[in-house]
Amino acid sequence: MFFIPASAAILASVGWAVGIVLAQGPARTLGAFEFTRVQLIACAAIMAAICSLLGYWPTIIASHWAAYGVSIGFGIILGNLAMIECLRRGGPRRTELLLSLKAPIIALMAYFWLGETLSPPHLIGGGVVLCGIVIATQFGDTRRWRTDETIGHPAWIPILGILATTFQGLGFLIMKPAMQMGTEPIAISAVRLLGAAFLISVIALWPAKIFRAPVEPTPGLISRTILPGFIGYGVSSSILLYAFANFDAGLAALLGSLSPVLVLPILWIKERRPPSKHALAGGVLSVIGTSIIILG
Repeated sequence: MFFIPASAAILASVGWAVGIVLAQGPARTLGAFEFTRVQLIACAAIMAAICSLLGYWPTIIASHWAAYGVSIGFGIILGNLAMIECLRRGGPRRTELLLSLKAPIIALMAYFWLGETLSPPHLIGGGVVLCGIVIATQFGDTRRWRTDETIGHPAWIPILGILATTFQGLGFLIMKPAMQMGTEPIAISAVRLLGAAFLISVIALWPAKIFRAPVEPTPGLISRTILPGFIGYGVSSSILLYAFANFDAGLAALLGSLSPVLVLPILWIKERRPPSKHALAGGVLSVIGTSIIILG
């Protein structure tokens, strides 16, 4: 039965869609590094407290330390720095579109590494979902959203987006064997965040301009930084890890990549401008493709 893990992956998409919209403003104000540092330290403390309250620390298997290291260094540090910089430069719609490439990338890695294969209905459903995502985000609106304004050279946007989605996908996939042996997803999230918070705090000691915030952080700015971080790092990442452990990695990644479609109604509410017919058509295609995957 995969209805529950499939639903968890979709719920993760909802969380990331909300978080990516909430994050753009403070990310552009603080810069990618400082924004990521504040999020990781705060979210590591929150997830460690939750893990302690639930008594999940004993489920951690020490023999998977190398996987944790790769997941922390690539999946969180490099992956999220690239994602935040892509968001800062390209806006939420472009960032989410590039992050949707996580599905085929993870499907290929899972095939060669774990031997996972997809059935024809799942391949068809996945193709329909990806088409819907592309139509909804890339061709869905000829008007410019305020959040779609770009910063810097546009060539960096796809480079950063592809790096982010590859590193993040690797960070999730490499933890699947540990979860299959009984490690709780919340415990994995806590360890990943604690390790990443330590690493980025050490890096921040280097007195380089790139590691300094361009403005003095205020309590309000810090709170607006932490909230999308907890939604993404804490809630969405944990439930997507659960989906990875109990579902085909490629399909879990695909259903966890619906945020480019889900971000459209959120931007509609935020900016008071409805999506175009093409965007709605892309959303319908994504729903159809998701249904094929769940029913297939």
